[in-house]
Amino acid sequence: MRIHPRGTEFLVVLEGTLYVGFVLSNPGPNMKNKLFTKILHPGDVFVFLIGHIHFQFNPGKTKTVAFAGLSSQNPGVITIANAVFGSDPPINDDVLTKAFQVEKKDIDYLQSQFWWDNN
Repeated sequence: MRIHPRGTEFLVVLEGTLYVGFVLSNPGPNMKNKLFTKILHPGDVFVFLIGHIHFQFNPGKTKTVAFAGLSSQNPGVITIANAVFGSDPPINDDVLTKAFQVEKKDIDYLQSQFWWDNN
């Protein structure tokens, strides 16, 4: 899951299938954080608006080919799990256990998964 803080992304599937989605976060007092998803097939197009948490996932056992474009030369990217669980130095365990309402052992496990640099 990621966010582009300075650009909108569009995606076109050329081959295979993709499960895609985004979340409307903090939409307002009478709304929930709503998830929108769709299975894309060849020829389908999907748009992720600037600043939305979004994902793409290949649900099949065959390869998928897709083309993505962004509305900015510098859209930025924030990979959420890496930013939260792979920060250096790590975010305090007390903060993370409270924010995610899980036990410290769960936070320790998640932090241990982000030892590589994926940039």
